Amino acid sequence: MTDPLGLINGPQGVSPLKPGATGQRAGGPGEAGGASFKDALMKQLDQVNRLQQDAEIAIEDIASGKRDDMDNVLIAKQKADIAFQMLLQVRNQMMDAYEEIKQIRV
Repeated sequence: MTDPLGLINGPQGVSPLKPGATGQRAGGPGEAGGASFKDALMKQLDQVNRLQQDAEIAIEDIASGKRDDMDNVLIAKQKADIAFQMLLQVRNQMMDAYEEIKQIRV
């Protein structure tokens, strides 16, 4: 599985932001300078969905006798499970951040 948000193995190292930046990428949000959070999240949703579909197909194939490599099927299922758990944790963190933002008085 790849990095869920694309932040670890980016060309700049750990963080996509340059030191001393104000929190926005060059070109502003939503421009061609970088992918938006929504795009990154949708890409990861698609990847998790694809992993789950592949695991289900592998399970169906092993049950019908089309495959006999149980190890690869178990690995595919485990990858899909871990990817889903990580996506669930991202969602939980986003909900916590939203709740915290709701508490801010303007």
